[in-house]
Amino acid sequence: MNIGDVSTRSGLPAKTIRYYEDIGLIKPHRSDNGYRCFAEADLHKLAFLGRARALGFTIEDCRMLMALYEDKSRASGDVKQLAQDHLSKIETKIADLQAMRDTLTELVHCCAGDSRPDCPILKDLSGKV
Repeated sequence: MNIGDVSTRSGLPAKTIRYYEDIGLIKPHRSDNGYRCFAEADLHKLAFLGRARALGFTIEDCRMLMALYEDKSRASGDVKQLAQDHLSKIETKIADLQAMRDTLTELVHCCAGDSRPDCPILKDLSGKV
């Protein structure tokens, strides 16, 4: 398959596929004229990477996940630990976003939103309490 075919089938943009090749996540065969030639295994790896990235794993996490995936003697505990660490980061982000939402909800509620210049939102943002 060429890069256009594998892009369509994997759902990843060609630019992303080239980037993954540049950083060594995939290594498609090169024909004599220099064109990339992707095998089914490459397509599978790209789908794997696309799914991992959609779940928010970093490039380095993806590199480790791919290495674990390809290592038939891997311990599932290693994979679980990586996923658990990522889940903990997601839970922290969710808590931070919920706190931001609560604060902003309170500020919006306190603001009259009328023609007067007094605005608790701007007051809070300026640090003047």
